[in-house]
Amino acid sequence: MAEAHQAVGFRPSLTSDGAEVELSAPVLQEIYLSGLRSWKRHLSRFWNDFLTGVFPASPLSWLFLFSAIQLAWFLQLDPSLGLMEKIKELLPDWGGQHHGLRGVLAAALFASCLWGALIFTLHVALRLLLSYHGWLLEPHGAMSSPTKTWLALVRIFSGRHPMLFSYQRSLPRQPVPSVQDTVRKYLESVRPVLSDEDFDWTAVLAQEFLRLQASLLQWYLRLKSWWASNYVSDWWEEFVYLRSRNPLMVNSNYYMMDFLYVTPTPLQAARAGNAVHALLLYRHRLNRQEIPPTLLMGMRPLCSAQYEKIFNTTRIPGVQKDYIRHLHDSQHVAVFHRGRFFRVGTHSRNSLLSPRALEQQFQRILDDPSPACPHEEHLAALTAAPRGTWAQVRTSLKTQAAEALEAVEGAAFFVSLDAEPAGLTREDPAASLDAYAHALLAGRGHDRWFDKSFTLIVFSNGKLGLSVEHSWADCPISGHMWEFTLATECFQLGYSTDGHCKGHPDPTLPQPQRLQWDLPDQIHSSISLALRGAKILSENVDCHVFPFSLFGKSFIRRCHLSSDSFIQIALQLAHFRDPQCLALFRVAVDKHQALLKAAMSGQGVDRHLFALYIVSRFLHLQSPFLTQVHSEQWQLSTSQIPVQQMHLFDVHHYPDYVSSGGGFGPADDHGYGVSYIFMGDDMVTFHISSKKSSTKTDSHRLGQHIEDALLDVASLFQAGQHFKRRFRGSGKENSRHRCGFLSRQTGASKASMTSTDF
Repeated sequence: MAEAHQAVGFRPSLTSDGAEVELSAPVLQEIYLSGLRSWKRHLSRFWNDFLTGVFPASPLSWLFLFSAIQLAWFLQLDPSLGLMEKIKELLPDWGGQHHGLRGVLAAALFASCLWGALIFTLHVALRLLLSYHGWLLEPHGAMSSPTKTWLALVRIFSGRHPMLFSYQRSLPRQPVPSVQDTVRKYLESVRPVLSDEDFDWTAVLAQEFLRLQASLLQWYLRLKSWWASNYVSDWWEEFVYLRSRNPLMVNSNYYMMDFLYVTPTPLQAARAGNAVHALLLYRHRLNRQEIPPTLLMGMRPLCSAQYEKIFNTTRIPGVQKDYIRHLHDSQHVAVFHRGRFFRVGTHSRNSLLSPRALEQQFQRILDDPSPACPHEEHLAALTAAPRGTWAQVRTSLKTQAAEALEAVEGAAFFVSLDAEPAGLTREDPAASLDAYAHALLAGRGHDRWFDKSFTLIVFSNGKLGLSVEHSWADCPISGHMWEFTLATECFQLGYSTDGHCKGHPDPTLPQPQRLQWDLPDQIHSSISLALRGAKILSENVDCHVFPFSLFGKSFIRRCHLSSDSFIQIALQLAHFRDPQCLALFRVAVDKHQALLKAAMSGQGVDRHLFALYIVSRFLHLQSPFLTQVHSEQWQLSTSQIPVQQMHLFDVHHYPDYVSSGGGFGPADDHGYGVSYIFMGDDMVTFHISSKKSSTKTDSHRLGQHIEDALLDVASLFQAGQHFKRRFRGSGKENSRHRCGFLSRQTGASKASMTSTDF
């Protein structure tokens, strides 16, 4: 809901003639365009759609069916019940000389029609099966007979070895929730944080909305849901992200961290070589759809559409609205080092460069002594400027430096070779982690190309990180790619004993191409202003990261609670510090689980209210209730970083190779952004951000409250009462980082202490 506040300023610039046309034409046009975009996406990947569209069948199944029909025909049996004879009559006679060929063609046409009908039946059956959400409402660990039957049928109709997009045609449409249920859930959610007077006023506005406007707005949403595959996703992308005029840095982008305790090699170029190679291997698997689709709780496939834009993608600024530019392929990466830009090819004779060859290219950049040209060093600060400003400057830049700009925007992704080290240090673990997070989220304001789908950041000591642009996909997508990258570059590619990538350099490779920027004089002042704004924004961010290692997922399981709900309620306790007892805590956890499952089944509140609001703006309807909903300030924005590929990591032999997750900026000037990741069974790492300019927030203070809240909640359970005694007995001042960092260094070989949940 917090992100949707950016849509409050939306003003439809659509005009029409006549009162009746003015009421409906803009929204009908937008619904039509939404469906058109949806169908264009399907047509753009025709061949892959064909392979995945026939799933769970395959082209070989057509051959088998055709052969069976031919065999039956040879045995003088007619499985078509006369249809093939009618097809033969419709085919050209060709002078009666190719009677046998007409029979074969008739059999092929009949087999194709029968094959298509069977596949269509399978898709319809699977779509109906996947529309069932009763399994979400059942208690954890229990499964009713209807759900067992449903699961067996899903497995039968799902086939074997699905490709990434195999389920796309079988996924049910996003359901439009009942508007009465949505309003009721919204009022329930805001009741604890509003005064009696404010809540009564909100309830009055809600009833007025249900009486006057809700049915009309809901009708348009239902119309869109039947025409487009998702009634909200394209509007969410456009009005929440692409129409936002705020800088991307801090406000929209988020970051992903490297391993917390281990750096596989201290050589910057080597780490970059392996990481870039691993990322391109992931892209290769993505193009071949060899990545298995995500299954919710191992049962229900999720939409894979967001995977399409991981690579070769740039968000292009516009004066009123940005757009996402995605290329089919790109065989180079753009590299930034000490204020200079380079183009580094990733392929040689249609094959991917080896990690050692890529390391050689990155080392050449590091060894290049040439200085940055005037204003080139701070050029990328423009991507951290307000979007309208950057759009105007980019027009001049595209005219004067088209080739260099295309090399950056057309790259597979952006690579920043930072001149400073980063990561956890023994000398000052608290400050070093905070600085690491800040460097990934904001950098220096001019050393990231924030428009790219993601920037790979390689620090001088070999530490890695990602800065991700948000509009093209959500965190689970980039997180999936990042898990594969870390596991592949460490465990599959590996490093030699001297820290270099394995293999041998290639002396025949040409030098990396230095990009030349012919910067017109009129944009020099724009670069200076953008840099000044980026520095102000960067310096205003208060980042705090800490690993909480007194307990983790295993303890929460022993309490028979959802791990995510446990953390969410603890975060609420940390934020408000209300006293809670065990009974109330269980009620809160159960309520959070119910709301989570409702959202997973398409019955959430925020997207529905957001879509209703957008329709009201198209129709020029004033709804005080919807206006109030989207003007509220949400001071605590939280997110869990999911761990999706446990099989990629050998936690028994390499217990310290655990991901430390990532974070994002606060959604409100006086609020917090909090993300967390379960690092195995016995640790949770939190990433907290706020703005230093606010007198109401302090990231370190909230971190201490989170730690206290976790211990308070754990002490409600008999099995967790010793955690608080242990914590207080060790002293509060250093316990967090003594438990989280020093014990890892001295006890790294103990798998029980450092098990991970990959």
